[in-house]
Amino acid sequence: MESIVAYELGPLPEKITGGCLCGSLKYEAHFPENHDFKDNSGTCQCTQCRRSTSHLFFIWQKVPFSHFKWTSPSTDSLKNFYCTPGNARGFCSSCGTFLYWRREGGPNINIPIGTIDPLYLFGEGWEDSGGEVPKNGFGRALANGCGGHEWTRNEIAGVTDELELVGAGPKGRGERVEAE
Repeated sequence: MESIVAYELGPLPEKITGGCLCGSLKYEAHFPENHDFKDNSGTCQCTQCRRSTSHLFFIWQKVPFSHFKWTSPSTDSLKNFYCTPGNARGFCSSCGTFLYWRREGGPNINIPIGTIDPLYLFGEGWEDSGGEVPKNGFGRALANGCGGHEWTRNEIAGVTDELELVGAGPKGRGERVEAE
């Protein structure tokens, strides 16, 4: 099986938009000109991420916090939960959507891939984007997994340990793969 690392990422977005399931929280993130989509894509298999995302692993695209902004009229439903002191997991208190992981005071925000709008993720509505978005979106660039995989000591044998995505980048066994 050929590794995803060898694949081209395809077109790269200048920005993305996204939000929660109920639509009360919406965001926009602009990527710096030198944004490395491979290094800033990763996964985590820790128990906290599994439980907060209700999935086998959390997959993200890391963006400088200074390039992220809320675009919804209000952020009243935005709440933070702290499993670990100083590490915020943002979520919508109306619908429960997990919207980010962020080390307080850190320079980055990790955006869950599943919260990115369909236009940017897989191209739904691309024909109305005026050429801003390609037919199939930017999913490959955003969710490539090449940046690293955290807490792989919690891999599920025969399930998450054999996924091509999780094999794309360096694995950490309970330590952060790269410092923020």
